Amino acid sequence: MESNDELICKEFARIIGGQEGFAGGKCVATINRNEIHAKILGKRFRVTSSFSFESRDNRGQALCLGRVALLQKEVDSFVTSISKQGIIVSSIHNEWLFDNPNLIYVNIEADDDPLVFARKVRRALRY
Repeated sequence: MESNDELICKEFARIIGGQEGFAGGKCVATINRNEIHAKILGKRFRVTSSFSFESRDNRGQALCLGRVALLQKEVDSFVTSISKQGIIVSSIHNEWLFDNPNLIYVNIEADDDPLVFARKVRRALRY
C-alpha cells in the first residue's frame, strides 16, 4: 500500500508534468527537455529539470527544491514569475564550460505545501 507521501508525490509529478520517483522519503519529479538539442564537448547531452520535496511536517509543509535547466532567453521570465509567487531563487549559474547551447541552471527553494509548490512551478515554466 502506498503511503500518503507517495500519493502526494504522484500528484506532485503530474502537476509539474514530470516523471515521478520516490525513495527514502524523498519525492523527485524530472522533466526532460527533449526539445533542446544540447551538446557538451560535441557529445549529445540530455537536458533535465528536477523538483523535489521531503521532510513534510504535521501541517503538510515540506522542504521543496528545484533545479531548472533553461536557455538563456528563458531565465528572466522564469525568475520573475517564480519570485513573484514567493519562491526563493537561491542561485543562477551555468554548470558546463563547453555546452552548446549555453544552459543556465536556476535553483529554487521553499517551505511549502508540495502541491502548492508544484502549481507555482508549473505556472512559471513556459517551455
